[in-house]
Amino acid sequence: MIKNILNAAVAIIFVTFTFSTEAREVGGVQLSETMQTDSGKLILNGGGIRTKTFFDIYVAGLYLKKKNYNFKQIIDANEPMAINITITSGLVTSERFIEACEAGFQRSTNGNIAPLKNKIDQVYTAFKQKFSKGDVFNIVYEPNKGTSFYKNKKFIVTQEGLDLKKALFGIWIIDKPSHKNEKLRKGMLGITE
Repeated sequence: MIKNILNAAVAIIFVTFTFSTEAREVGGVQLSETMQTDSGKLILNGGGIRTKTFFDIYVAGLYLKKKNYNFKQIIDANEPMAINITITSGLVTSERFIEACEAGFQRSTNGNIAPLKNKIDQVYTAFKQKFSKGDVFNIVYEPNKGTSFYKNKKFIVTQEGLDLKKALFGIWIIDKPSHKNEKLRKGMLGITE
């Protein structure tokens, strides 16, 4: 009986979301058109490429309940959504990714990170493992549960709070990204020019 309970727990940890077989190619990465979470089906809103010094370093896709290009509505929405990040370069390290997140939190909170400091520190635990080319991170927000972090489909941590979700998703889609992130932001929002 204990073995069955443990097996069920492992299944929950590894299979809390699934992807469709239909996919869209972004920067050489196949982003699934849909993602199934515990809160229901999400659709790919858009995807983009994060570059640094002429190198593509990761591809990110934004998943929502329905398509939306309005970053403010997305950030403020208390509804299921997710970001899928696929590492495409060996240049990305845990330390560099966390540094980029720190700068992103500064932008998305207008420099007022103090009220979220403990929650943000928990977010960083999700990215402290070694990064390798091909790693896939999923950041999944579900109301009344919080934001859950997965690496290669393995659960890492869940942090509660709509306030954290707003700041976190703002890293990628707020209207004042670093100048290097604008193409990524527009891609995730599905804005084509």
